[in-house]
Amino acid sequence: MEKTEKKRVLVVEDDEDVITYLSLWLSDQGFDVDVARDGNEATEKVKERTPDLVTLDIVMPQKTGVKFYKEFKRDPRYAHIPVIIITGLQQEFKRFISHRRTAPPPEGYIAKPFSQDELLETIRRVLAEAAGRTSEEKKKGNCA
Repeated sequence: MEKTEKKRVLVVEDDEDVITYLSLWLSDQGFDVDVARDGNEATEKVKERTPDLVTLDIVMPQKTGVKFYKEFKRDPRYAHIPVIIITGLQQEFKRFISHRRTAPPPEGYIAKPFSQDELLETIRRVLAEAAGRTSEEKKKGNCA
């Protein structure tokens, strides 16, 4: 049987209970998990080990999730990496998404509280869509 490489997920979250829950649960689902507690730490973690997916809270100390997201999506090294926003602040998210002129919309959004099924389904969908985009880009590159 062929062994596949684990997908790396960067969890960007400031609530210790949510960090513990997501870290353990994602590990149990077969993901390699890194954690950052704010946007500044997330920026450093991305430079250390590029993730395949980022889950991102919006409101955090230091650099907020919104600021991290905009910088992350503007950087050509990371713009292709999908982001799932996980937040309990729906109004904050609506404000964020309505001002997205400087960054594309996130690949996924989940409101807290969320179910494990909803999260896993969203992660799988987003990773599959990202893999599809990568395949299409490779095909276009080979045809040029």
